[in-house]
Amino acid sequence: MDPVITPGDTAPDFSLSDLAGETHHLADERGHVVVLNFWSVVCPWSLRADEDLAELSHEWQPRLTYWLIASNADETIDALRSAAAERSLGVVLRDEEQRLADRYGVITTPQFFVIDAHGLVRYSGALDDVTFRNRTPSRAYLAEAVKSVLEGRPPDPATTPAYGCSLVRFTPVENQFSG
Repeated sequence: MDPVITPGDTAPDFSLSDLAGETHHLADERGHVVVLNFWSVVCPWSLRADEDLAELSHEWQPRLTYWLIASNADETIDALRSAAAERSLGVVLRDEEQRLADRYGVITTPQFFVIDAHGLVRYSGALDDVTFRNRTPSRAYLAEAVKSVLEGRPPDPATTPAYGCSLVRFTPVENQFSG
């Protein structure tokens, strides 16, 4: 899948419901920096991001909006609620039909987007530079990007490859009985 949204693009507006059924609109956040975390309950890379961002997201809270986007087809509302409570997560929004993931070109969890106060995407990519081969981070890409955007500077880099688990997609069921 080609990247649909790249840094410099206007972030597509959306409305999604949280785990309590309250609707959140990206347009309502204009004037604030927004971090989107396309996230998974079961992905160990998302769990690591949850742990790493626990303190940072609270530190950022007065200055930006941090939303976790649950787009995996196989994650139930009960699993989402349980993980959100156990991990003391902030707002988790449900992308039940994966439309937002499709609009943003997300194929991996976690994948982050930093949107500036004018509604422009300024960063897209990974939490840091940890991979299977590189287990110790030397760059905290997301934290660096957020700091840059809050200070009115463009992040460098503005894009990194997201690293984690594949987004679990809906697959169409073919009629196996047609003849």
